[in-house]
Amino acid sequence: MAVAAVQSSFAARAASDTAAITREFYFFNLFRVLEAVIIIALMFSPYAVEWVSLVHPELGRGTALFYMIFAVLTVAFATREARYYRTWVDASLVVDILVCALAMFSIRHQFISLALLLLVNIGGAATLLPRRISFFFAALATFGVFAQNIAGNLLNEDHREVLEAGICGLAYFSVTGLCLFLGRRMRASEALASRRGSDLRNLAQINELIIRRMKTGVLVVDGGNTVHRWNEAAAALIGNPTDGHNDLGRIAPELSRRLYHWRTSRKIDNTAISLAEGAPEVIPRFTRMAANDAENVLIFLDDTSLVSRRAEQLTLASMGRLAGSIAHEIRNPLAAISYSAQLLAESEALDSADQRMIEIIRSHAGRVNEIVENILHLARRERSMPESVDLVAWTERFIVDFKATIDIGANSLAAKPQKTKVETLVDPKQLQQVVWNLVQNALRYGHAPGDPARISLIVRQTGDRGPPMLDIVDRGPGIPAKVAAQIFEPFFTTHELGTGLGLYLAREMCLANLATLEYLPIAGGGSCFRITFAPPPTPSLS
Repeated sequence: MAVAAVQSSFAARAASDTAAITREFYFFNLFRVLEAVIIIALMFSPYAVEWVSLVHPELGRGTALFYMIFAVLTVAFATREARYYRTWVDASLVVDILVCALAMFSIRHQFISLALLLLVNIGGAATLLPRRISFFFAALATFGVFAQNIAGNLLNEDHREVLEAGICGLAYFSVTGLCLFLGRRMRASEALASRRGSDLRNLAQINELIIRRMKTGVLVVDGGNTVHRWNEAAAALIGNPTDGHNDLGRIAPELSRRLYHWRTSRKIDNTAISLAEGAPEVIPRFTRMAANDAENVLIFLDDTSLVSRRAEQLTLASMGRLAGSIAHEIRNPLAAISYSAQLLAESEALDSADQRMIEIIRSHAGRVNEIVENILHLARRERSMPESVDLVAWTERFIVDFKATIDIGANSLAAKPQKTKVETLVDPKQLQQVVWNLVQNALRYGHAPGDPARISLIVRQTGDRGPPMLDIVDRGPGIPAKVAAQIFEPFFTTHELGTGLGLYLAREMCLANLATLEYLPIAGGGSCFRITFAPPPTPSLS
């Protein structure tokens, strides 16, 4: 994936460089059309005879017409093939120098103007070509100026100053060096600006994603009480308004009233409110977009249920550590009590009443030991060590181990036959604890009085890339809706001997393995505890 990202970055940079070169090449060719127009005007103007004084009119006018056609064709076709720009630049620059040399040779006066006009071509080419090639064309242009100068003097047409030609050559080399330096600086600045622009766009996308996925609702409201932006959390907290409605007074009247109160008095009402039916209560907070901007306001909606959940988690963590330390201290005297009761039961001098008391001691000692073990599990929060597990084969092994450990009597525990593998990443030990707890609960509560329990373990997967699921299903009376809403809360139990930690610990272990545990009622009676595992990872293409 990293290689793909680097290749994508290079491809984007290459595309940016190509676009810049294409733009510069286009303007370079466009200037050639202007040059051709100027030469045409010089050669065909009614004042050409008096002011320019054509020495070779046929040569000059023919050259001007050829140059005009060449310039138009270059603009029309060369810019379309940016990948051949080097060939076009080299060929067109040779034509520029040749045409300017012939045009200068064709006139008697003002030939120095055409020589200076060629400066733009030499300088423009220096921004597009490497250094050596640029100086080569500067030397070629200098040679062309000297050649037409020498040819004119040899033919005794007029006296052309060699000094002027030398100055033109010096100007060509000077402009080439200056344009090479400026072109290098310009390209470096453009590349830096392109990188900065790309970084800013990426940063804007990251900020947009963070704001959109925030649990805190965020709204942007202007001075006219119009909502310009809101994130997903804000939309859910204000009742998911449609895109056509952006008036805060219509979307959330109470929030609009509090905003008006804050604008006028700068006082915040911290009482929690519900902005839509069925939405959780929130506490609004207001702040300006900028210190000098009194119109645009940012509204933050803090979900009180999230705050309560965080506080509950902190409380549970503290209670877990405290309970863990207490439970650890209880284990030693508890073990002594159990061992003493066991030794006492071996005495032959005890009557039936004393034996009954010993059984009560051992039973309650076992119950206390179970509570201690659950509390220690709650305090430890052992990290999961996931590995690839075939749920179908694991379920079959689990049933064999469970039946070998616990006598289920007339009850039944079976797995639904499954032909294909269903693999997932999970800690097998923690999965064993979770399913063991759920099956024990099903044996205890998942049947009608006097009837045996029928428990099924069903492995399923939706499609090839869907999340794997494991259902623990019984055919008992089910769980009432009010009770079902609280069964995963810690210390909640409906049994007089229960601890209320079994299902809570099972859900926490599922969360540690990126899985979810939920209760689903079954129509016609029965319960289903479904473990939904994380979907299998998508295979990488890199």
